[in-house]
Amino acid sequence: MRRGISVWLDVPVEALAQRITAVGTDSRPLLHSEAGNAYMETVKRLSIIREERSEAYANANARVSLENMAAKLGQRDVSEFSPTAIAMEALEQIKCFLISEDGF
Repeated sequence: MRRGISVWLDVPVEALAQRITAVGTDSRPLLHSEAGNAYMETVKRLSIIREERSEAYANANARVSLENMAAKLGQRDVSEFSPTAIAMEALEQIKCFLISEDGF
């Protein structure tokens, strides 16, 4: 992750699980499960993956936290953000990173 600029799209595990189970886990080998409640199984597996990768995620140059975006806008539901809004926040975070790298 040291080539270019890395961006961590920090989405709550529950919101990710909701999105993923809505379309099915068949195309996601790390999350696919035949047994039990698909949503709960996905939350459990995503939590494990997030924990395993937390150090790598923390090393990203920029972080786009949907929870922070929601707090700034007074919203509770992170699933309401459009891809455009998330992309705009990513660009803002990249800009902040670039400014801090240049020492401005």
